[in-house]
Amino acid sequence: MAKTNRLVLLRHGESEFNLKNLFCGWHDAPLSAGGVEQARSIAAANLKSAGMEFDKVYCSKLSRSKRTADLILSELECSFLPIVSDWRLNERHYGNLTGVNKRELANKYGEKQVQHWRRNYDGLPPPIETSNLYFYEICNSSDFQNVPIDEFPLTESMRMCVDRVSPVWEEIKKDVLKGTRVLAVVHGTVARALIKHVEGLSEEQIEKVNIPNSVPIVYEFNMATGQLIGESKYLGDVKYIEEMKQKVAAIGD
Repeated sequence: MAKTNRLVLLRHGESEFNLKNLFCGWHDAPLSAGGVEQARSIAAANLKSAGMEFDKVYCSKLSRSKRTADLILSELECSFLPIVSDWRLNERHYGNLTGVNKRELANKYGEKQVQHWRRNYDGLPPPIETSNLYFYEICNSSDFQNVPIDEFPLTESMRMCVDRVSPVWEEIKKDVLKGTRVLAVVHGTVARALIKHVEGLSEEQIEKVNIPNSVPIVYEFNMATGQLIGESKYLGDVKYIEEMKQKVAAIGD
């Protein structure tokens, strides 16, 4: 029988901006109290009950990703694991939509336009402007000082995010195929970008994928061929997961 290894993808716990239904992107919004609880009682609890163990963690430079990873590792009693924090795993940059309420935006521009910005593969929000409340905080963040000037985004489409994530996916896949048990704690659109790479989904297919907060997604690979074995497995209560997927898909209140 061929040797196999698993990869677990996970979207961070609910952030303060998720709670307020605001576009977040590269703004460093912290986890909400509910997000902290999700990391412990949903993500870590389901990983523990599935007997999942890890050797290495990947996350972004944003605190909601790093904090979720820290909470999970603490619950699993493996806080000593090496963590790779990579800016290329930052959430998609939502340009000048950053900090804007999704429902208010839909009331102004229509739901079709907002869903185009959110879900269309080439939907490109307007670039962030200096008048945006979060412009200087993002551009001057010490966490982003190693981002090359010519690669620092002012806005991104899903396509641009998929391309940005691609080199990190190659590093993750290399780890997985040599036997390293990897947990990747990332963001909604970045998780979708990774899923596109992992599953080989089309542009149209990935537009319809919705990732709930703190629900582990497990993939198994043939270590010799690099081929994906079977389908992804979401850990947790099926009804809850489906409800959360629908919530993510909607513009919200």
